[in-house]
Amino acid sequence: MRRKIPSSASLQAFDAAARHGNFARAAEELSLTEGAISRQIARLEALLNCKLFDRVGSRVKLNPVGARYAHHVRETLDRLERDTQYIMGMPEGSKSLDIAVLPTFSSRWLIPRLNGFNALFPDITLNIAARTDPFILPGSGFDAVIHFEHPAWAGMRMQFLFQETLVPVCHPALLTKSDVNQQLNELPRIHRRQNPDAWHRYARESGIVLDNPAQGVRYDLHEMAIAAVMAGQGVALVPRMYIENELSSGMLVSPWPASEGLSKKFCLVKSKETGINEAALESFEHWLLVELNTLTSTA
Repeated sequence: MRRKIPSSASLQAFDAAARHGNFARAAEELSLTEGAISRQIARLEALLNCKLFDRVGSRVKLNPVGARYAHHVRETLDRLERDTQYIMGMPEGSKSLDIAVLPTFSSRWLIPRLNGFNALFPDITLNIAARTDPFILPGSGFDAVIHFEHPAWAGMRMQFLFQETLVPVCHPALLTKSDVNQQLNELPRIHRRQNPDAWHRYARESGIVLDNPAQGVRYDLHEMAIAAVMAGQGVALVPRMYIENELSSGMLVSPWPASEGLSKKFCLVKSKETGINEAALESFEHWLLVELNTLTSTA
């Protein structure tokens, strides 16, 4: 059955008119006549079988239906333009992958290692987007996701990657006492908003007394918590793999035991059905596992 999709000319005319609230300004933007804009809007309204604008004299204003439709049309046109620009910039014969990744894993571990991937697979363009929350993968536009285990991935293909290990970490200048456990109790605590009871659980697991484990600032991302720690603002529980360089150089210190109970399993999540990028995805998965195995063997 033929799709009921408006012409691109009608959608662009509607988008411009919706943004300007004026057919004449829309016509000027698109290098058309005001009459041409009016005709395109009329065709669109006829297809939809409803009015999109309230007309008051020479002025037009989106009605509630038109305002809702304008929002979706603008998102669609923006996405289509981005995709078009992306395809135009791809070398002939190349392949591409779109991967959703947790932000801190992306910035502190994955991206710094991509020179190695690019050297091995110069014909694969790897596009990375940050996603903090689990989502429905099919239909999202992503080939795969690097995330922790979650019910949202039910029915997907899962490849285990690594077990996250959290450690308390702070700037060395903050350690002013020989009793590091007492010092941990006195230092300002930094929390991740998504894991508000982490310090409570760490205190129970480690046996270190923390008078008020819930006290302290809260940040959305591990990246933010690490930045606060680097600035000497307190102590945070962060994945050790994100701060290996800082610990090795002495820029940060972690004299306290790592947590076992706060650990999460991270996986590469793929759709149940194979796609046109399956070969490229297999190359990325193999490279990722080799990199992670190298990290584990040297830890």
